Amino acid sequence: MEDSDMLPQIIHSILSTSHSLFPRSIQGLDEDVTTPYDYDNGEPCHKYNVKQMGARILPPLYSLVFIFGFVGNMLVILILISCKKLKSMTDVYLFNLAISDLLFLLTLPFWAHYAANEWVFGNIMCKLLTGLYHIGYFGGIFFIILLTVDRYLAIVHAVFALKARTVTFGVITSGITWVVAMLASLPGIIFTKFKEEDSHKICGPYFPSVWKNFHAIMRNILSLILPLLVMVICYSGILHTLFRCRNEKKRHRAVRLIFAIMIVYFIFWTPYNIVVFLNTFQEFLGLSTCMISNHLDQAMQVSETLGMTHCCINPVIYAFVGEKFRRYLSIFFRKHIAKRLCKQCPVFYRETVDRVSSTYTPSTGEQEVSVGL
Repeated sequence: MEDSDMLPQIIHSILSTSHSLFPRSIQGLDEDVTTPYDYDNGEPCHKYNVKQMGARILPPLYSLVFIFGFVGNMLVILILISCKKLKSMTDVYLFNLAISDLLFLLTLPFWAHYAANEWVFGNIMCKLLTGLYHIGYFGGIFFIILLTVDRYLAIVHAVFALKARTVTFGVITSGITWVVAMLASLPGIIFTKFKEEDSHKICGPYFPSVWKNFHAIMRNILSLILPLLVMVICYSGILHTLFRCRNEKKRHRAVRLIFAIMIVYFIFWTPYNIVVFLNTFQEFLGLSTCMISNHLDQAMQVSETLGMTHCCINPVIYAFVGEKFRRYLSIFFRKHIAKRLCKQCPVFYRETVDRVSSTYTPSTGEQEVSVGL
């Protein structure tokens, strides 16, 4: 079994705010003196440093995330369609996961412009882009969970998986997942509005207090606690099965890969979720001073940007870890690029296809156990 067979693809769809899944680092850019906690020792709490920091660093960072994430995920989609043909349930989940990331990524150029200026796109675009952001975020989380369970079934319950892990079931569960993602996104979409305050145009969330706290808790549960709980349970079963594997070399490589995936997940997701929780419940936790509020907003910008880069990591894992993906990537470039650049490339492409085909054994259960890349 290849390393890629152990790989649950985690993309992330990207992080959001304490009030809604609207980019929190951008929200702070609109606040001269207003935060949930406006006064420190009777003085207005100004946040000019937060605004200046965001306007300076967020546009280039968002642009880089958009470029690398868009190219990488589009490449994954093209290979899944042109080479894999979406022939397994895992391929269907991977395809939808990449779509989730793209939905989020398409909003980043607008947030980058907003970070440096004011919102000039009107109320309809404000709600539409916020909706795409939310749906892409929740969709990414839910497909991560599906892929983790898919890996568990394929490795721990291989016989049952051969019957249950069908393309039809993958399409049905994917459709249900998109519906659930849309329902989870509704509060953020409803309470996000376009307003003009003091001749300044703002697109942001305006949550009632109860909804704000509920949404923050829901976001932490869905984006951190639930995925990690599923990963711990499923990976424990996977590791238990792998330790009975006779091929010690492949077993160790797979175990290292699983721990690497979990560590990356913690690194990219945990800091932001902790900051979101602290920011939402500042007053309850005794953190409502102006200095702490400024530090939390700056931490929000840093941790959110770190979370955003997670959507660029998946294609990197594909390319450097997945042996099957490297072969399909080679086929794709030889067929669509190299073939047009030199006369010898078509021959080389056919040889590569034959070599990949020769390693494919449809009569065994190995294909179904594979992640597909």
